[in-house]
Amino acid sequence: MSKAPIGLGVIGINPHNMGSTMTLLAGVPDLRYRLVAACAKRREILEPFAKAQGIPFATTDFRELVRRPEVDVVAVYSPDALHAEHCIAALEAGKHVVCTKPMVTSLEQAKAVVAAVRRSGRKFLVGQTMRFDRQFLTLRRMVADGELGDMMAAEAFYIHDLRPVYKLTPWRLEMPQDFMYGGVTHPVDILRCFLGDAEEVHCYAAKGRLTPEYPRKNLFFLNLRFARGVIAQVKGLYDVVEPPLPMMQVTLYGTKGTAVAEFTDNKPGQLRVVLDSSPTKEPTVTHFEPERDTSVYGHGATVIRYMRHFQDCLDRDLEPSPSVLDGARAAAVAAGAWQSAETGLPAKVFNEF
Repeated sequence: MSKAPIGLGVIGINPHNMGSTMTLLAGVPDLRYRLVAACAKRREILEPFAKAQGIPFATTDFRELVRRPEVDVVAVYSPDALHAEHCIAALEAGKHVVCTKPMVTSLEQAKAVVAAVRRSGRKFLVGQTMRFDRQFLTLRRMVADGELGDMMAAEAFYIHDLRPVYKLTPWRLEMPQDFMYGGVTHPVDILRCFLGDAEEVHCYAAKGRLTPEYPRKNLFFLNLRFARGVIAQVKGLYDVVEPPLPMMQVTLYGTKGTAVAEFTDNKPGQLRVVLDSSPTKEPTVTHFEPERDTSVYGHGATVIRYMRHFQDCLDRDLEPSPSVLDGARAAAVAAGAWQSAETGLPAKVFNEF
């Protein structure tokens, strides 16, 4: 017996944001999502999009979308600072929620969203694409199987010249976007899935010189201490000339081996591993060709993976991963990092949600 379709409503539609990837779900045979409602602030973008995609309901008011009875899941792809308001409204309307990263942009918002999920009893997934890229999925399987042994230290970075992105999504300058949350939480979250909760953070932050109209600091170096004494470093640089490096990289140092996984939008990636048991200590290299698609930034395949995972959680009553607590604790690291950058001292990370 076939299962019922899942009515999907999207808040935040723009040809240059990740919300547009929801249209790819209809072409995946094992997914039952049906895009039944869309919301965007700009009607001149919303109406042509809804007409082209055959979406029966379109509105500029997110409150109207979350009240629609045919909407089972609300996907939140609005600008970062609006995520908490949109997520809470959807949860209070009894909807399941998928929210793109960052889940929120403050510690207080994180507490509010966690409380709303608990009151509602609904499912909540943070759409962290990095967790669903093939390089990092492969690395997670290696760690789970014990191939690298016990973790001792780690490094991760997300580095990106955002000047071209500002032209496509001007809200990042106008709001403006907080890149401690909108950028640094990418590498922080992927480290959390390997190392658990971060307990302490020290951060230096500076303002780049390439985008003078951006008003906030946007260059970050973090030192982190995780549970069981594991230490890590995170870099987030968003006002630099694009470097000859991968966009995202994770390095894990274990008692049995060291592994480096890297990813760049629409370019080949790889996973390099050196095991201590290897007599030559030569790396084993796995190459990953880009998963090209028609979506913005080429993340359609990763979005399909996390929406498949979310559908499985709905069908089998499982806890999505990354969960609302993962999103909240990644945000708590960002809040602690800002505190440290302002005081010059290490900050304890709040994890008691």
